[in-house]
Amino acid sequence: MKTLLLTGFEPFLSFTVNPTMKIVEELNGQTIEDYQIVGKTMTVDFMDSGKQLISLIEEFKPNAVISLGLAGGRSKITPERIAINVKDGEADNEGHKPVDEVIHTDGPAAYLSTLPIRSMVDKLNESGLPAAISNTAGTYLCNNVMYEGLHTIQTADLNIPSGFIHIPASHELAIQHGNIPSWSHEDLKKAITLCIQVLSDSEKS
Repeated sequence: MKTLLLTGFEPFLSFTVNPTMKIVEELNGQTIEDYQIVGKTMTVDFMDSGKQLISLIEEFKPNAVISLGLAGGRSKITPERIAINVKDGEADNEGHKPVDEVIHTDGPAAYLSTLPIRSMVDKLNESGLPAAISNTAGTYLCNNVMYEGLHTIQTADLNIPSGFIHIPASHELAIQHGNIPSWSHEDLKKAITLCIQVLSDSEKS
């Protein structure tokens, strides 16, 4: 049985609920296709989130890594194509507010996802779950974690698929937050499960 590291985030900024946290908690320990899921929630902290992901990769030695993030305001599941070597944005949960900082001074300008993102999007749309590839993960914690994961895997020559998927708000969050698009929790979890199935199938081919 192969291991898939699935990460989410705690609530942040004005989002008092983070549906990625609930998804990784519920999928933790489950078997999806050829993968046993290790689900972990990370802090929204520019200083520590990357270190947390590296530590999880070292501890569990996964065969694949998928990180999840909330994109409040998006209406579709959006696998990210690229992570850039930049930290910039609103203050994190610890009050850190980097401006134009690099994530790794010796790292490349960007990394491309090594997940089968086009196949994921096609499968989601075929299943009635709106999806599209996103060409920007921003410069906040989601981009930071995606870059850190890909950088670690590249420099350690691990040769495992890794990338990031943004999800819309849950209905629970939309009720609390206001006028933003939302999905049911079950549809969000179903979408991520389908993405994992697509990844598994791609590894067999």
